Amino acid sequence: MFLSMYLVTVLGNLLIILAVSSDPHLHIPMYFFLSNLSFMEVCLTSTTVPKMLVNTQTHSKDISYRGCLTQVYFLMIFSGMDNFLLTVMAFDCFVAICHPLNYKVIMNPRLRVLLVLLSWLIMFWVSLLHILLLKQLTFSSGTAVPHLFCELSQLLKATSSDTLFNHLLILRVSSSVGKSKAFSTCGSHLCVISLFYGTGLGVHLSYAMTHPSQGNMIASIMYTVVSPMLNPFIYSLRNKDEKGALGRLLTRVASCS
Repeated sequence: MFLSMYLVTVLGNLLIILAVSSDPHLHIPMYFFLSNLSFMEVCLTSTTVPKMLVNTQTHSKDISYRGCLTQVYFLMIFSGMDNFLLTVMAFDCFVAICHPLNYKVIMNPRLRVLLVLLSWLIMFWVSLLHILLLKQLTFSSGTAVPHLFCELSQLLKATSSDTLFNHLLILRVSSSVGKSKAFSTCGSHLCVISLFYGTGLGVHLSYAMTHPSQGNMIASIMYTVVSPMLNPFIYSLRNKDEKGALGRLLTRVASCS
C-alpha cells in the first residue's frame, strides 16, 4: 500500500513539474509556485516512505542516531516549505483577484524567486536550530521511538533530559502554521490544506500527551504521505490549463515514442 501511494505521489507530482516547465502557457506565477510545491511533496514523502518500506521488507525497525536526526531535519525542512508555499500561493491568489491590473508588476520573476529562496533560508535555520537543541538531549542506547519514522515530537518524548525549551519552540512554530492556514482559503485548495494543516498541527501539539497513540501515527501518515499524493489531483486535474498542458505533454511523449 505504501509503495503504491509513494509511486502515485512521485509520478503525479513529477508530471506537474514537467507540464509546467514544458508549456509556455503555464510560465506564470501560480504555476511557478505549484511546481515548487510538487517538488517539495516528492521530497517530503521521500524522507519517510523509502525507510518505512525497507523496514517492512527487512522486518527491522532499527535506525541510527545520525540517521534519525537526519530524517527529522529534512522532514522539518520539507514540511515547513509546504507551509510557506501554500501561504505564498494564497498571496498570489489575493493579488490576482484584488489587484488584477498590477498583478504582473507585483508578482514579477524577481519577487517569485525571492519568496522561494527566503522560505528555504528560514526553514534551513529553523530546522538546524531544532537539531542543535536535540543534540543537547540525552538518549539511552536502544531508545525506542513508538512511531513509523523519526519525528521531533516523538523524540522529545523519548529523551530523559529537560525539553522545556524545545517544547516552547514547537509551540511558536505551530502557532505560525495556524496563522498560515487562515490565509489559504481558495476553494479548490481547501481539502488538501485542511488535511495537511489539521493533521500536521495535531501531531506537533501532541507532545502534551503522556503516551503516544495510534491516532498520532495515522495523522503523521496523512500529512506526509496522503496529502502529497492528493495534491496533483486537487491542484491540477481540476484546472483546465493544467489538464491541457498534461494532455499536450503526453501527446508529445507518445509521438516521440
